[in-house]
Amino acid sequence: MIKRFLEWIGLKEKLHTRNYQPPLFKEGEVWWCAVGENIGVEINGKSNNFTRPVLVFKKYDKYSFLGLPLSTKNKVGSWYAPIYFLGIPQVVVLSQSRVFDYRRLDRRMGELDEFEVSVVKEVFFMLHMTS
Repeated sequence: MIKRFLEWIGLKEKLHTRNYQPPLFKEGEVWWCAVGENIGVEINGKSNNFTRPVLVFKKYDKYSFLGLPLSTKNKVGSWYAPIYFLGIPQVVVLSQSRVFDYRRLDRRMGELDEFEVSVVKEVFFMLHMTS
């Protein structure tokens, strides 16, 4: 476990010092994103790059966005929005929403269709706006 944290710290330092133009990204797109190695129930990245698919939910500016991680594991509950992406059933993990910097973006995977985006928005706002 400690090894993964140390590997992530090394990669995170490289990402932080990376100097390049922000990629063009927009709401509704799904990108491989360096989520990292996290603690407790926080969702982790996969592979040596600590990446996982993340939906660009709300673009704030050319440098940052609110992202929602995706999972191919069959999870059921109010904090999961089931979608089809690239012909594969997946869930958007609504409880793991967070702000991402553009330097975490690795490569674009594709874009959700308008219906899928509207479903995710509806469930997200319903869960976050109720007390």
